Amino acid sequence: MGVKRKSKRRKVGSRMIEIELQQGVQSPQFVQLEGLPSRLGKGDSCDLVLSGLKIAKEHAEFYQGVSGLMIRQLGQAEIRVNHELASVYGPLSDSDIIELPGWRLKVRDAIGQASPSGQRRLCGQGETNAEAVRRLRDLLDRDHRGWGQLSESALRAECLAIARERLQEFTAGLSAEDAEKKRSRWVAELIGYGPLEELMHDPSVTEIMVNAFDRIFVERDGVCELIPIGFDSESSLRAVVERMLTSAGRRIDDSSPMVDSRLPDGSRLNAVLAPPSVNGTCLTIRRFPSRGLQFDDLVRLGSFSEGMRGYLQEVVRARKNIVVSGGTGSGKTTLLRLLAGAISSHERIITIEDAAELNLELPNLVSLETRAQNQEGAGQIGIRDLVRNALRMRPDRIVVGECRGGEALDMLQAMNTGHEGSLTTVHANTTRDALYRLEVMVLMAGFDLPVQVIREQIASSVDIIIQQQRCSDGRRRVVAIDEVAGLESGVIQLEPIYAWKNSSFESFRFEESA
Repeated sequence: MGVKRKSKRRKVGSRMIEIELQQGVQSPQFVQLEGLPSRLGKGDSCDLVLSGLKIAKEHAEFYQGVSGLMIRQLGQAEIRVNHELASVYGPLSDSDIIELPGWRLKVRDAIGQASPSGQRRLCGQGETNAEAVRRLRDLLDRDHRGWGQLSESALRAECLAIARERLQEFTAGLSAEDAEKKRSRWVAELIGYGPLEELMHDPSVTEIMVNAFDRIFVERDGVCELIPIGFDSESSLRAVVERMLTSAGRRIDDSSPMVDSRLPDGSRLNAVLAPPSVNGTCLTIRRFPSRGLQFDDLVRLGSFSEGMRGYLQEVVRARKNIVVSGGTGSGKTTLLRLLAGAISSHERIITIEDAAELNLELPNLVSLETRAQNQEGAGQIGIRDLVRNALRMRPDRIVVGECRGGEALDMLQAMNTGHEGSLTTVHANTTRDALYRLEVMVLMAGFDLPVQVIREQIASSVDIIIQQQRCSDGRRRVVAIDEVAGLESGVIQLEPIYAWKNSSFESFRFEESA
């Protein structure tokens, strides 16, 4: 049999795992691997050397996860667990069948070092939850064929009733309160958002970051923290992500492993699958308050002063072209929504976004949203396509959620050809950097334009640049408002209007109102 056991690399800890190996129809054999991580492949440096044309030099790796023993693919290698493709899987049990091309593996025993102290749940608990969810799904399919026509609340009530009546063995020995919590978790895993449901109903949570199925961080008041809950397995997390995307008509799979979308409550969602995400499925959800922040709220929170509020509302009414600049999570979208909300109700507004989240309450409003390509690789509609189409829709103003590429050229042309008062956002660290970013994005449109021509276009199109920043104390604050004052000696001139300096807002041209 083409297998050798190596021990060349230095390992962490003294844990020993016993593996049952079977190649094709040959009889199984047992090997022991000492220390984790342990790599499998046909390269001489691997701890377990396997032969086979389709076995990669470094094919897979056993490692110690938070919940127990895990396995993950290395590079583009293919592994299956329980007959399903899996980039990361665990915690492993002796019933799991690991398949590599030409090989079948089972983890028979784990000896020596225990799982890390402070782990959030035992391996057996995750398996019990998974089995309960499978049983609940089978009962629902068998006894209630028309459950797909039920409303979500009715379906949840039906699932809970079945769990109380038919799955009592899974809650034996638990108090009534703990048993009900466990049943609610099964239902959430089956038809909801799993362990994320509680977080989605917590108004203090502004961001949910799932780095791996058993590592979830949340942001509260601008501070990130690891929370003591997680999914039972990679497959559970993947199922919840797919369920979230279904409501928005988006998809994610191995051929399209990255997606941006939004949830019914307006939250923004980004998901990345393996192999781009090395540790398995990664999910990021940005949540917005049920009642959108207003200008008064931002003044009270110290995002800008009363005088700045009046100035921003005035420049919007004066139909100035505005670019909101800032980093990720700095509050650009919130400020863009407030600025767009100050537009007169008599004007026709076209909003263009990757995932519609501005939710403006204006009477003459058309919201456009991008579309990803279908499974055949066709049908994609990007931001630039929508900007060009919006010009034919008789807009008074165009609001682009974010410029990331060649659409910047179309946006600048719209600002300079009868659509004054348009708004957009860009990623940049300063107002000056925002100008440089616009130059680069115009070049991304594919036209070999001289830099001087691009700067002239920017100087004649953009009137105001607002710099938004997430400060070290977690607050989102407008740190600069600059006016584009034309082109001089080939350099775009910026004139400061307001700036955050020495822990206070400084006015350069206007008196602050009381």
